[in-house]
Amino acid sequence: MARRSSKRPYRAEHRPLDMGRLGSMPRTQTGPGGAEFTVRHVRSGDKPYTCPGCNRGIAPGTPHVVAWSNESLFGPDRGLEERRHWHSACWERGLW
Repeated sequence: MARRSSKRPYRAEHRPLDMGRLGSMPRTQTGPGGAEFTVRHVRSGDKPYTCPGCNRGIAPGTPHVVAWSNESLFGPDRGLEERRHWHSACWERGLW
């Protein structure tokens, strides 16, 4: 069983997505479980993240993908709150 990320405490308010750091326009792709996800390429980040595809770190300043579900049971805002940061290669290879 995978350990929950400790990056944002459970039920803590999410940080708004900084649109200035985005490297692309959003696009819709099929993701984990065949669900539709909004996907954006990010030029860099200011903190480390853990990729859910390989469970390895994404270092600050590394270009990567941010993806969130379009099919959240609690609406699109909840999907955005549950966004995850992926290595670009892990997302493209479908490592979910």
